[in-house]
Amino acid sequence: MADEILRTDGLTKYFGGLCAVGDVSFALSDGEIVGLIGPNGAGKTTLVNLMSGAFPPSSGTIHYNGRSVGGFKAHRLNKMGIARTFQVVRIFKTLTVLENIQASLIDRRRYGPWRLALTSLYKRAYSLDADADARQEAERLLDFVGLTDYRDELAENLPYAYTKRLEIARALATRPRLLLLDEPSAGLNPRELDDQIGIIRRINGQGVAILIIEHVMKVIMSISHRLIVLHYGKKIAEGAPEAVYRDPRVVEAYLGGDAHVAH
Repeated sequence: MADEILRTDGLTKYFGGLCAVGDVSFALSDGEIVGLIGPNGAGKTTLVNLMSGAFPPSSGTIHYNGRSVGGFKAHRLNKMGIARTFQVVRIFKTLTVLENIQASLIDRRRYGPWRLALTSLYKRAYSLDADADARQEAERLLDFVGLTDYRDELAENLPYAYTKRLEIARALATRPRLLLLDEPSAGLNPRELDDQIGIIRRINGQGVAILIIEHVMKVIMSISHRLIVLHYGKKIAEGAPEAVYRDPRVVEAYLGGDAHVAH
């Protein structure tokens, strides 16, 4: 059995009187892909925000590699090997595609979060091109996500689907062991979906554990080893994709007719 990389126990987050995540417990193993699904407002992104250090939990625990990390800041968790993407893509639009990735390859062991931000934003002043190893790794990541032909293009000029690939490449540049993907396939056409599935599988094939939020059932059903379903911040189902997909509680809460037709 693979080693456990992350575990939450009773994880809860309140915003004022609203319980966005309530008493959620689950575990994620090394090399596993777990799909996180549920209707809009179910608490999926809040759960990822807790695991990535954007918010501290109100109660409950998060353990990463056996260490309690609940409340750790995002930059600290990133140095420990947790990376993420976002629903709304976050890239440096006025830098080239290659420069975006190079900016993510700055040695996080040597610089704090503010220095990293300044170095990323003002990369020319810090001469990232002088780092041959970083440039070589950036080129490798460009090839990995299929963006080599766009290396010198400004990021703001990329087609939408390619901005999502670039954000994934930026996350991979931080050398994660656990990658949290927030709707990486939203807005993609069928061909782009197939390409995105291929990229996610290749990432997982390199031993990276993945937790993925996704509404596109073609993606979530084809790549996930397990599914977790949230509804009103509570976990209502967990297990093998086909079993969860047929669970009456899940059908009632989320899937329904349209999702079954799309599958």
